[in-house]
Amino acid sequence: MNVFRVLIIDDSEMAREGMRLILEGDPAFEVIGEGSSGEEALALSEKWMPDLVLMDIQMPGIGGLEATKRLKEKYPYLKVVMVTVSDDIAHLFDALKKGAQGYLLKNLNPEAWIEYLKAIAVDEAPMSRELAFRILKELSPVGAGESQNSPLTGREKEILGLVAKGLSNKDISSTLDISEHTVKNHLKNILQKLHLENRVQLARYAYEQGWMGRR
Repeated sequence: MNVFRVLIIDDSEMAREGMRLILEGDPAFEVIGEGSSGEEALALSEKWMPDLVLMDIQMPGIGGLEATKRLKEKYPYLKVVMVTVSDDIAHLFDALKKGAQGYLLKNLNPEAWIEYLKAIAVDEAPMSRELAFRILKELSPVGAGESQNSPLTGREKEILGLVAKGLSNKDISSTLDISEHTVKNHLKNILQKLHLENRVQLARYAYEQGWMGRR
């Protein structure tokens, strides 16, 4: 079983303790360090090289959003999930623009946290169609000029369209009657061909190509 090494960054000691307790309840996660500022996020990430960072948005110093931007520039592989008490969609947009892979509310139940973080860790976190459209309207276009000469096969376009609709790998495998392993390999090929990093960017690409019913 893969164990994901997690760094927790939050200026509230109580919040850090709560997140640590949630993660320590599942053997898939190992908390390797904690910090209370964006500056500490940068220093500790360089020191410990985590797989996943849980990052508060509102913190002293450079703050969670700026820290996320700097981390992603330096360590593109790193998964960053923003944690906050606010469900303001503007914060979500800002987080994704800075490179975050996900967004969690602190008041969600522990089971929801674990399920979501596991999906994020293995690049399988689904995204609702409604949320996808809201994100796509805010973010700048990608894949410009590829509409007429897409490098994807017909099957890859089919899978990408399902990703854009918010389906998980398991849902896609069921829909297309293929194994999850096959779906994962297709997604790896799609990401490599399009020079993209995650499902949010894939959904954005699908939107720009008109594969999500864009009007």
